[in-house]
Amino acid sequence: MSDDADAQAEAGTAEGQGPVEISEDLARHLENKREELFEKFEIPDGFPPEVLEEAEERTDGVQEEIQEEVDEREDLRDLTTWTTDPIDAQDFDDALSIEEREDEYVLWVHIADVTHYVTPDTAMWDSAVERSNTVYLPGYTIHMLPPVLAETVCSLVPNEDRLAHTVEMHLDKENLGYESIDIYKSVIRSDERLTYTQAENRLDDPDAPLHEENKLVHELADRMHEQRKEDGSLVLNPARDRAHTIIEECMLKANKAVTHTLMWDRGVEAMYRVHPQPSPDEWSEALQEIQDLDGVSIPGSTWDDPRKAVNATLEEAPARQLDKIQWAVMKVMPRAKYMNDPFGGHHALNFEIYGHFTSPIRRLSDLINHWIVYKNDVPENLIELCDRASDKQKDAEQCEREYKDFLQEVGLDPMAVNNRGIEVVDESEADKTL
Repeated sequence: MSDDADAQAEAGTAEGQGPVEISEDLARHLENKREELFEKFEIPDGFPPEVLEEAEERTDGVQEEIQEEVDEREDLRDLTTWTTDPIDAQDFDDALSIEEREDEYVLWVHIADVTHYVTPDTAMWDSAVERSNTVYLPGYTIHMLPPVLAETVCSLVPNEDRLAHTVEMHLDKENLGYESIDIYKSVIRSDERLTYTQAENRLDDPDAPLHEENKLVHELADRMHEQRKEDGSLVLNPARDRAHTIIEECMLKANKAVTHTLMWDRGVEAMYRVHPQPSPDEWSEALQEIQDLDGVSIPGSTWDDPRKAVNATLEEAPARQLDKIQWAVMKVMPRAKYMNDPFGGHHALNFEIYGHFTSPIRRLSDLINHWIVYKNDVPENLIELCDRASDKQKDAEQCEREYKDFLQEVGLDPMAVNNRGIEVVDESEADKTL
């Protein structure tokens, strides 16, 4: 067994337990519910023939095309590079490289160059605008881009040349500020695809490949995480493991770098992520609700800054109260939205300017920002695209919420279905598992 499968089997998690078994009758019941929800939220399940044909055509002769691109791009194929994703990830759209130098860290975040294949004059682009995001239901995914493209030429698989959009960040060793930011088209070659469990194991094993690189990037990511908290960024999940911390912090750093570059260096509009803040009364209501929980006490020195108050409380609160604390905060939080102006910034992150760039396979906002970075040209209908992305994200979240509720109604655990998938068996076998 691989180290990942071995660890998962020992822990009794998804790999060891196998798929959730259901009857054919229940499977039809779930399919009918999905179709009902897709109609309700206008989520197209399946791609028009012209979109699939176009995607198929763009995968032909791709290696020759990549070789032709090498002279026009930064050739980073000799740079140690790797991806880290969940074990069930279907595509790998981001990869990392890192170096420590005498007075700086150099962090490279490589993102699949989707706009090389999906451009505004294609049916795939129109389809992506219509969908606006990938919708993740437990055990079922509705993709924004055709998988035949997203899971092949746009996926940063190991040991194959791939086209990327690289964000190269030179970070001051003392304060981790940007000394310089460079965003450019590149050709990369990932050395390995790690799952989160494998990344954790690599951090613990000094003799493992990529140990030093993962150790270094975790040290940097952990410092960035602590710095964000000190600066007032809200952290609702304080117990995140090291591998998730690496990916979250590196992606946040890259997203912030790109949108700062667009705003301050280029002065162009983009799809910024804006998160309004709750009113003082709403924050007071949330903090009082948290303070009233059994076994929970908000440190007195933090009451003046609600985000720091929540962070400090989550770190000390009993595990049984974490969900209630998080829910008290989420109830008063306004919905984040996409706008062509970063006015107001991102309250939860406490960033003046923020936007998305690192997931162009699954989010329209990132796809649009890739195009703006590449062409330095803003779509004429940018405001309409911002509204579309905001509305469809809301629809996707509500669809997911209602489907999870339905799974619980029919006796299925949404988390188990999500982590393990579903297998349809005959009635007698299914009855044994429910």
